[in-house]
Amino acid sequence: MLTIGALAAATASAQPAEGQTPFIGKQQPSLTSDRMTPEALWAMGRIGSFQLAPDARTAVYGVTYYSVEHNKSHAVIYTLNMATRRSTCLTTSTKSEAGAVFIEGGSKIAFLSSESGSNQLWVMNADGTNRHQASHCQRDVADFLFSPDGSKVILIMEVDQRHSIQANDADLPLATGMVINDLMYKHWDTYVTTAPHPFLFHFADGQTAGTGTDLLEGEPYECPMLPFGGVEQLCWSPDSRQIAYTCRKKVGKAYAISTDSDIYLYDLATATTRNLCKPAGYSAPEVQADRSLQHQSVNQPATDCNMGYDQNPQFSPDGRYIAWTSMERDGYESDRTRLCVLNLADGSKRYVTEGFESGVNEFCWAPDSRTLYFTGVWHGTTQLYTTNLKGQHRALTHDVADYTLLSLTPDGKHLVTKRHSMSQADEVYLVSVKNGAADQLTHENQYFYDHLTFGEVKERWVPTTDGKQELCWVIYPPHFDPSRKYPVLLFCEGGPQSPVSQFWSYRWNFQIMAAHDYIIIAPNRRGLPGFGMEWLEQISGDYPGQCMLDYLSAIDDLAREPYADRDRMGAVGASFGGYSVYWLAGHHDKRFKCFIAHDGIYNTQQQYVETEEMWFPNWDMGSAPWHRAADGQVQRVFAQSPHLFVDRWDTPILCIHGQRDFRIEYTQAESAFTAARMRGLDAQLLLFPDENHWVLRPQNGVLWQRTFFRWLDKYLK
Repeated sequence: MLTIGALAAATASAQPAEGQTPFIGKQQPSLTSDRMTPEALWAMGRIGSFQLAPDARTAVYGVTYYSVEHNKSHAVIYTLNMATRRSTCLTTSTKSEAGAVFIEGGSKIAFLSSESGSNQLWVMNADGTNRHQASHCQRDVADFLFSPDGSKVILIMEVDQRHSIQANDADLPLATGMVINDLMYKHWDTYVTTAPHPFLFHFADGQTAGTGTDLLEGEPYECPMLPFGGVEQLCWSPDSRQIAYTCRKKVGKAYAISTDSDIYLYDLATATTRNLCKPAGYSAPEVQADRSLQHQSVNQPATDCNMGYDQNPQFSPDGRYIAWTSMERDGYESDRTRLCVLNLADGSKRYVTEGFESGVNEFCWAPDSRTLYFTGVWHGTTQLYTTNLKGQHRALTHDVADYTLLSLTPDGKHLVTKRHSMSQADEVYLVSVKNGAADQLTHENQYFYDHLTFGEVKERWVPTTDGKQELCWVIYPPHFDPSRKYPVLLFCEGGPQSPVSQFWSYRWNFQIMAAHDYIIIAPNRRGLPGFGMEWLEQISGDYPGQCMLDYLSAIDDLAREPYADRDRMGAVGASFGGYSVYWLAGHHDKRFKCFIAHDGIYNTQQQYVETEEMWFPNWDMGSAPWHRAADGQVQRVFAQSPHLFVDRWDTPILCIHGQRDFRIEYTQAESAFTAARMRGLDAQLLLFPDENHWVLRPQNGVLWQRTFFRWLDKYLK
């Protein structure tokens, strides 16, 4: 067991000013057990960005640490000597420092810091000396991107955006009411009154010059796109004369119902912008807000306009091509992500990953400008791949792990990646482009791996009710004894089209569940990527269909094992996994002894009009709930909403939700909890007033874990 006090004592500290949080750094707490605990999980460092210097002798990277005692995080900067593999922490401030990159040939490091009271661009020598503030903007700087020649820098800053929420009368400065005139007045966890814009600055003598040029001056659009987009959505041409950026140039209702973002090219000399995805003068057809899509392909114009998400452009090293990730269909955010390559000379486009039956995550160019590397999920893992301009692709790695592609080494011989699995958090690796051999560079959390025992993770293929095979991951307790009987948890994935790959989570962590002596089965049920498009799209418009049968097939298959106690089984999940739990509560035929639903959809009819990104329910639920088919029937997702089967609920349930979750409103959990209590069931509600769809604050995270396991232990032990 590890207490919060022991955790605080183990935190590296500098002497803070009175009333300030001490320096939160690397932690090696005393562990009295080899079992993972919530406190140990929150003591682990979380690796962020990583970049090699131009001479590849040094790397700079970021790690974020958390203090449960102070309920805060702290981002720090390290350098790594590539020869000795020794890391040096450059951060001495109690203020977070992040986003570090080498500039000026590797002699200096640029980074973000709030040391001055607002988040600004700072610069220091490569050894951490001679720190100085490089930008002095009136707004916070959210991110930055230097030009290849180092003479210019893009700073991402928020600008006023009052399309949907109008400003209150000037003589009512204390009024908190909001007058709302259109959709997208809220997004993820924020009311939308600003939008991020890229500002172009000249950079000389370690300082930005002037007030900067807003590349979207006078436009109410986002770049990068919210809520998850970062500086990867922009790129410089190799000659530093052009900037490609991602933008969905829509607001209000048009934004809410469309995923049609494009790649734009800004020319610095002429200050002009052109759309690389649509021809000049193109006018998109009007999209109906309550259209019934049900994974039908949108008619593509003869000009091959990209109608879905187009994001994350990258110029080829020779400047002849620009590549980006592209989805075909508007309104379908989980469409297969293809890798599109545009020839800038003649405007021709080709898709170079058509032979890969899954989506592209990250990618980068090889030095020859004819080869690209990318990551994608297949059969429950995320591997590294390579493709040429003809679309001939092959896998580079075959690990039981997930890779995230960061960059290529200057000599082009290795990929710089992060790698994690269900038994290891992110660490940085070099992967050979020749044979896929992986060389671990960082050992941020080795202390925990040396002192904790993790359960074995096994692949299990389960027959489904329609004659197919379903890949499941089974995670066993540490010191597993097959002669014993263990309680079993069915893990229900969210998304609804997110992979159950080899992910590592600081909340839904399988190893901490296994450490509490639970066996977990995590099925790649219908609707998950990595098994072809038919498997992926079978969930669209059919939430209560085959995917639910796949869950039951998985738990029934594992329950036949002599070590699985079929009288002590529970089902847990978040987001669509929370919906799954609410649905299973009315259809499980007494399989489960308890349920836990986090941020789940309880009432699909209400969810349609509560959520903010309307393209999501339009596609996934098939239509609006007031739209009826020719036979007068509503879509199955609405006709079989979990709330319509509460009369069958017979099992204790814990409902968890964040009150700042605008994707799925907290009223869903309150409604489910109230229904369960009115049914006479034992139920518990855990509300987080200051959390969104995730749980991000350390003490809330520990409370989540403790509440989670208290509930499970009450009914399954």
